[in-house]
Amino acid sequence: MPGAVVTRVITGYKTGQKNGIKEREDWTMNRDIFMELMVKREYKAVRSILDVMNTVDIASLLEELDDREMATAFRLIPKEKAADVFSNMNNAMQSHLVQMFTDQELKELLDDLYMDDTVDLLEELPANLVTQILETVDGEKRAQINILLNYPQDSAGSIMTTEYVDLRKDNTVAQALAHIKKTGIHKETIYTCYVLDNRKLAGIVSAKDLMTMDDDRTMEELMETDIISVYTHTDQEEVARLFSRYDLLAIPVLDMEERMVGIVTVDDAWDVAVDEATEDITKMAAMNPSEKSYFDTSVIQHAKNRIVWLLVLMLSATLTGTLLTRYEDAISVVPLLVAFIPMLMDTGGNCGSQSATLVIRGIALDEIHFKDLFRVVYKEFRISLIVGVILAAANGVRILLMYRNMKLAVIVSISLIGTVVISKIIGCMLPLLAKKVNLDPAIMAAPIITTLVDTCSIAIYFTVATRLFAL
Repeated sequence: MPGAVVTRVITGYKTGQKNGIKEREDWTMNRDIFMELMVKREYKAVRSILDVMNTVDIASLLEELDDREMATAFRLIPKEKAADVFSNMNNAMQSHLVQMFTDQELKELLDDLYMDDTVDLLEELPANLVTQILETVDGEKRAQINILLNYPQDSAGSIMTTEYVDLRKDNTVAQALAHIKKTGIHKETIYTCYVLDNRKLAGIVSAKDLMTMDDDRTMEELMETDIISVYTHTDQEEVARLFSRYDLLAIPVLDMEERMVGIVTVDDAWDVAVDEATEDITKMAAMNPSEKSYFDTSVIQHAKNRIVWLLVLMLSATLTGTLLTRYEDAISVVPLLVAFIPMLMDTGGNCGSQSATLVIRGIALDEIHFKDLFRVVYKEFRISLIVGVILAAANGVRILLMYRNMKLAVIVSISLIGTVVISKIIGCMLPLLAKKVNLDPAIMAAPIITTLVDTCSIAIYFTVATRLFAL
């Protein structure tokens, strides 16, 4: 392929990086050229393109290749980029490449991978591949990996890295900078350095301080001692919450003896936040969460994740049907009552979902706690009165205009107010009660609340109707 075409592809990609989304979208049109280069084995041209691409974009591009082409293209990535590209790949791609690599290639890759990325990889691989990987690393790194693998899943210890910049109290700024220059290339971050005293965290020093202070100043003079830290068994969701609250770049991790054993960086905290949000979304939709992507999850597994909750909700919905049979006489006398059942049930479900969503979000952001239960209920009660009255008035006018029936308008309006009130109270209470008994508040979301509210709305509606119609 003419070199001018390759130059155009590279120029287009660089322009896209500089100018934004529209040009980056134009870059996707040049992927066909990349694929054609791979087919024609124009590997020199392929390497030239990979040399200018961002590591995240390379990982995304390799997803479109078949397994053999992916392995070939990965070997063309410049060595200094290979580990970053690998860490941005999905689990299936990583697993395939590990199987394709020679022992030497695997060793070189693992030497460049940060410790937390290595552990993340091992947690997803089959046992035989884990054994193969552990046999290629040196004894010291293997020991560190085994320690990290033994921390509880979803704990700070399981997502931390042991590669951080450590300094002593008596180090001067000049000595600290020299130490960073010597070892920083192997550390996850150099923007925050940790001052240790017999392995215990004494303070932190930022890279900004080191670059702006006099060379003879010591770490003891510069370090901050007001430190936000976590323990190895702290839940990873709490770690992510601390990053959001305090705008941290990294957070130190201590063992039970207050000794520093690692750090969690902001990129890992962001991954945790995304995973937790994904898990909450699936639970709120009445599904069991899956750690795999949509396309990587099999049809059978998708069905398994959904069927249990669907069965539970379907069977619980029979309560509504059973309740309706109790009011057959009322329905037979005034058949028009049936016409308003869907509206009442839908409105109740929507109101309950609104309250539940806001409370679940408040719990996730640590804004709402169980001790606030009565405050939340009182607030939602007042909101429900305002919303209920407005909806009832609008619906009452509609019924009067359409059916010229004042009694029916009053029945539906009163039922609507009662449904909105009870729905919002149920919607705000259930997530807090779930949190109190150590359940995920997300499970008390739209499907469950809708099922409960449907039953309540039917009970309210026909109770009001039978009283006012004296049936």
